[in-house]
Amino acid sequence: MPTSAPQDCPLCFPERENVLWQDASCRVIRVDDPDYPGYCRLIWKEHVAEMSDLSPAEQRHCFNILMAVEVALRECFSPDKINLASFGNVVPHLHWHLIPRYLDDRHFPQPVWGVVQRKGGSSPAPVVDDARLALAVRNAIAEHLAG
Repeated sequence: MPTSAPQDCPLCFPERENVLWQDASCRVIRVDDPDYPGYCRLIWKEHVAEMSDLSPAEQRHCFNILMAVEVALRECFSPDKINLASFGNVVPHLHWHLIPRYLDDRHFPQPVWGVVQRKGGSSPAPVVDDARLALAVRNAIAEHLAG
């Protein structure tokens, strides 16, 4: 169920975001994390806590965007794995984390919030600038929504 946005919700009232794509329902941002350069977040604009708070059409839209961003990340970063996570334990506003992972990244095989396994990867992720990633996201979303 939608609730009024609390004034301290960082996803309702972001201070700085690197928005790659958005529509009336959601936005895709690139997270500034030097250890995980392709890390993105899909944020539902309305202040809801769970996917089940969305209508079935909204759920499908959110999932379609999530899958399209995963496709774009795989295309741009060629990761060994993509992690998708939706917690909301700290910020109860519906959002998904999309994180390209590599076998030798700092935390693999643990989650990026887990115990560090090594200092850093020996094979760095490809360098992909914001414009290239935004284009890949836009193209993947357009293709995914077109069916």
